[in-house]
Amino acid sequence: MKSSQAIILNNPKKRNALSLSMLESLRENILTDVDGEDLRVIVISAEGPVFSSGHDLKELTSLQGREYHAKVFHTCSEVMTLIQDVPVPVIAMVNGVATAAGCQLVASCDIAVATDKSSFATPGVNVGLFCSTPAVAIGRAVPRKVAMEMLFTGSPISAQEALLHGLISKVVPEERLEEETLAIAQRVCRASRPVVALGKATFQRQMAQGRDAAYATASKVMVDNLALRDGQEGIRAFLEKRQPVWSHKTEKAPP
Repeated sequence: MKSSQAIILNNPKKRNALSLSMLESLRENILTDVDGEDLRVIVISAEGPVFSSGHDLKELTSLQGREYHAKVFHTCSEVMTLIQDVPVPVIAMVNGVATAAGCQLVASCDIAVATDKSSFATPGVNVGLFCSTPAVAIGRAVPRKVAMEMLFTGSPISAQEALLHGLISKVVPEERLEEETLAIAQRVCRASRPVVALGKATFQRQMAQGRDAAYATASKVMVDNLALRDGQEGIRAFLEKRQPVWSHKTEKAPP
């Protein structure tokens, strides 16, 4: 049974640049079987010493034209929002450098595990292209002044600094990266798919709301969650001191 999907950025010769074709491929891979009830989690990793260097600057010269540039950034924004909108958690498994849109990709994932040799930066300002779109995801992941220093200076931060500021979830030695990431993925896979999907969607929605609206949204969803077959199965299993048997379906609980 399929439970996790591995997506590997595999163009190390070009530092896994997020070219338009790479972004379109990433979008296609994220959407593959995303509504299938067997899929529980997506893990994004990369080949080579660079997780992703961000956009392919060769695509951003004036020769390509404004329309092409707009398509690149529109597609990139689509991919980043898709990661947060799909019903399963998306985990970044990072071993190396993540810069500009590559850093944006890490910030957009629900969970990010990185090796202690990894680093993160938004160096666009140094080549005359401010990282405005990466700032959308990064500015929602780290404190404002940390984001501003990254954006204005282009200086990289270490994995430990990224962990301290909330850009990533965990720092591990290189030899334990896959083991630690898969352990998180396996934990996710043990839960009910519709419960996780409902929780992820609600988290994203309430984070964009004010406090009172967020509580109203979350309270309603808690009630909706209790109405699910798996919501009632989990509570019954706890009370009966047994492991739950999830249906992984969005069916309502019988009255």
